[in-house]
Amino acid sequence: MALGRRKIADEPAEIDMTPMLDVVFILLIFFVVTATFVQESGIDINRPPITDQPPPEQQSRTLVFRIAEDNGVWLEGRRIDVRSVRANVERAHAESPQTSVIIEAHPRSKTATFVLISDQIREAGVHDIALSTLP
Repeated sequence: MALGRRKIADEPAEIDMTPMLDVVFILLIFFVVTATFVQESGIDINRPPITDQPPPEQQSRTLVFRIAEDNGVWLEGRRIDVRSVRANVERAHAESPQTSVIIEAHPRSKTATFVLISDQIREAGVHDIALSTLP
């Protein structure tokens, strides 16, 4: 054995972690800076609290429009055109000024159909509109 040599097996192996940590922090900063946080737009609906009691009796008339899965509009068991919603609401509003409207929409129906119907109802002078979903 040579006098100036040491045994390599006696030295513990050390790995320098600093470059790897630098790369990880740089990647983290890159992803945080380039990430986009987008809030999806939608219609906010204020739902009334659920109760087991029936609503109080009213003297007003309630029209119920149903929007089917194929976006067809139904009123009192008959299919109607979206353009005739306003005429039906105006007729009911003339008979009873306290007319309210419920729109029952199928979960797979389009929101655009609901917006068209609610616009027609507001143009007819009725602003008491409720939205309901079919089970």
